[in-house]
Amino acid sequence: MTRWGRIIAFILIVALSFGFISTTVMDVADDITLGLDLQGGFEILYEVEPLREDQTITNQTLVHTQATLERRVSAIGVNEPEFSIEGDDRIRVKLAGIEDPDEARRMLSTEAHLTFRNTSDEVILDGDDIKEGSAQAVPDEANQPQVILEFDNSDKVYRETRKLLQQPLAIWLDFDPETDSYEKGMAALARGEETNLISAPEVRNALSNNGRITGMSSFQEAKELANLLNAGALPVQLEELSANSVGARLGEQAMDYTINAGMIGGILILLYMLVYYRLPGVIAAITLIAYVYLILLVFNWLDATLTLPGIAALVLGIGMAVDANIITNERIKEEIRNGKTIMSSFRAGSKRALGTIMDANITTIIAASVLFYFGSSAIQGFAVMLIASIILSVVTAVFGSRFLLGLLVKSRALDKKPRLFGVKESEISEL
Repeated sequence: MTRWGRIIAFILIVALSFGFISTTVMDVADDITLGLDLQGGFEILYEVEPLREDQTITNQTLVHTQATLERRVSAIGVNEPEFSIEGDDRIRVKLAGIEDPDEARRMLSTEAHLTFRNTSDEVILDGDDIKEGSAQAVPDEANQPQVILEFDNSDKVYRETRKLLQQPLAIWLDFDPETDSYEKGMAALARGEETNLISAPEVRNALSNNGRITGMSSFQEAKELANLLNAGALPVQLEELSANSVGARLGEQAMDYTINAGMIGGILILLYMLVYYRLPGVIAAITLIAYVYLILLVFNWLDATLTLPGIAALVLGIGMAVDANIITNERIKEEIRNGKTIMSSFRAGSKRALGTIMDANITTIIAASVLFYFGSSAIQGFAVMLIASIILSVVTAVFGSRFLLGLLVKSRALDKKPRLFGVKESEISEL
């Protein structure tokens, strides 16, 4: 390639890269899913406990519990929920963008064991007799809230409800045999107090395929009950260990502050590189911009959720990319000061810097891998982002910068121009 050919290739590569980045960066940024600490939301950690003394919590139990929680969250209408099993008996739930944490907590932790009992608190029917996904919240003839549902075994339903003609059928949600009874539940309903007894309608006709639940005070309550029944009962008890709620406004402020801080820091870094390293600083600035774009693109491809720790890892990756450029540029300047030609200085400096840069990055990747293996979900997100940042910083800051600077150096346009590398003629030693 001729001298002008290399210069034109450099200009075309930079122009095309910036053109592509400028036209696609907003789409890439908009497609990234934000964590609850950036857009607001709710995070809760549950400890899974057995329902019965003879029950054992296994990994299959945790998976089943997580699936039930996912169905309940889908009923709330939360986008991109995150569920993770931690250890042998814990489940972490992250719901970004949720507006009512209390509703989410209630929907998640309610066991939703529906039972139909007589006045002696004996079970007549339970949730297993209901056809899956059949519950619907609709108004009755008087425009009052009710939940209609279908039964699987119509013969059993008819036989059991026929025994209760002209008697109350108590409908319970999460009946507790130690504290609940028909008399206590009816008294609580009469006083308007909170109770696990939903209603106790009189059985006037034996049921068969269909049934309905009345007694809800609002359509929202009826809809919530229908969603719980359709999602299914939890096979375990959930004990809340910790909860963290971030308001949408607070998350938006955190996002704005983080972006502003990153922009200010990035501009200061670029100015320093331009002033101190001249032409290599310009190339470092180009590769840093490419690095930020590529890390956002990779994060988007991974379909990961961006959180504040993730942004911290991105900024740390920028610092490491700058450090790689500084090491390389300093090595080149040292070679120029020793009286070597620009071409020889570029080759020797790049070669000497590579080992130092790789050693630093490999040790950081090892540390990030340890964080990922032993850390919680937030720490794991930070570790993944840090590893991706390090790999891309090597690609851009080391090989990308070397390729672009090599095009100009090999064109011989920079021969006998040490000032373009930040070296004065008076600093060059005579061989």
